[in-house]
Amino acid sequence: MAGEALTPTSYIQHHLHNLTVGHGSPWALHLDTIATSVLMGLVMVFAFWMATRNATAGVPGKWQAFVEICLEFVDRQAKDTYHGTSKLVTPIAITIFFWILLMNLIKMIPADFIAVPLEMLGVPYWKPVPTADVNATLGMSISVFFLMLFFALRAKGIGGFTKEFLTAPFGKWMMPFNLILNIVEWLSKPISLAMRLFGNMFGGEIVFLLIWVLGGAGIAGIFAGAFAGFGWMLFHLLVIPLQAFIFMMLSIVYLSLSEDAH
Repeated sequence: MAGEALTPTSYIQHHLHNLTVGHGSPWALHLDTIATSVLMGLVMVFAFWMATRNATAGVPGKWQAFVEICLEFVDRQAKDTYHGTSKLVTPIAITIFFWILLMNLIKMIPADFIAVPLEMLGVPYWKPVPTADVNATLGMSISVFFLMLFFALRAKGIGGFTKEFLTAPFGKWMMPFNLILNIVEWLSKPISLAMRLFGNMFGGEIVFLLIWVLGGAGIAGIFAGAFAGFGWMLFHLLVIPLQAFIFMMLSIVYLSLSEDAH
């Protein structure tokens, strides 16, 4: 759409359009979501590696101290929430929190700062925030769902898990109702995880684009857009880590509950 005059509506739609291969097929891939997610994952690994590369037991450097504070915070939250004995929970919590945090932080970069240079290179669309794509949030929540199954089967065994799934909470004589209730309960957890994160990030993205459009409405629009954009940016400085924290905490709660007996 380079070179075309964009209306406010078409401008917003353009920035909310994913770079897609196999569009319209069941196997369509959002290349921008995949590329940015992988990039943020590599950034997270590199940042942690830089903190451990010259780690010392004495007085730590500034970056090592910052990373240690962050890791201790997540570790404390995971241990306070999860009541089992698995050593996987803290690494899972760390991965979820910091990966989602980095993906959310891309929202602080104005969309045109990324899209316009890519358009000059021939890339027609680029939706920069992976967590504003429901496919990404569903992918993460489905991964949590399979972890829930793994934790439940490890704690109860196939027999114990099946028995509980069919007899809890109303007893064996209400088996059909138990089955329906438990299916709904298990499926609602990953869906609610995905929709909560996606809804907050997608809604925030639309508001940022609306403010950006407002900035193109003359001098008054520029000042109004700058004021509104600054206020919304400050608000999102709270929303961005909060959404990562909520996703992490709910994931750990669900893992803990999957091991508990009804």
